[in-house]
Amino acid sequence: MAIATRENNLEYVISHGWLTGIENGDGVPSIFKSYSLAAVYGRSVRELVGYYNVRIGELGREHARFSAPRTHLLGNADMTDSETVSLPLRFRNDGVLDETNLLSKLVAIWGDIPVGLVECLSPQRALYGYVGLKDFTLYPLIRPGTFVQIDVNQRKVLAAPAHTMEERPVYFVELRDGYACSWCEKRQSLLLLVPHPLSPVKTRQLSYPLEGEIVGRVTGVAMRLAEMAPASSSSVNP
Repeated sequence: MAIATRENNLEYVISHGWLTGIENGDGVPSIFKSYSLAAVYGRSVRELVGYYNVRIGELGREHARFSAPRTHLLGNADMTDSETVSLPLRFRNDGVLDETNLLSKLVAIWGDIPVGLVECLSPQRALYGYVGLKDFTLYPLIRPGTFVQIDVNQRKVLAAPAHTMEERPVYFVELRDGYACSWCEKRQSLLLLVPHPLSPVKTRQLSYPLEGEIVGRVTGVAMRLAEMAPASSSSVNP
């Protein structure tokens, strides 16, 4: 009753008769009553809903099944450090990771990871993106399969040219049908996505902001440089 009073919602109330019915398998507790049960018995809501075969840990896997294979932003989850987010490694071969997107695809490549590690990425201060396996826009500077940190407070395209290509600002751009990670130039109502000179990708010209809008500036990258060799084939110098 204390929780129901504080929240001004009688859905949180657990009566003796209702609890007896649940123990006898009569009905399924609502999300509000699950919260109250978790508070009273010191259990997680995740554990309680698991008794009804609802697997919260599979949410990332389900999300990946419905997501387009593009470059994308990576989302975060509000979980405890002991929990993990899981996605099937088979998505590597299903084309889901071909395009650029946001952070929800992180574990599709790396498998199960502690949620505490994801929380260290500071999602309150930045977004995180994934450069699709078929996105060669800034290759070889930023390779396909790279994870990038995005400062959403830097959304203005800088006009001043950088001294080197490495110093040139990189932006994460939201498109009508996905995302892009690219150098950018702003020309009146046009936004140009400029590829690396060695990239096979051509410059794209978009109507701004109708066809392309700046999500933020890329401020950090985590890039795979080579595939991991099998333990049996690795060589160690004596």
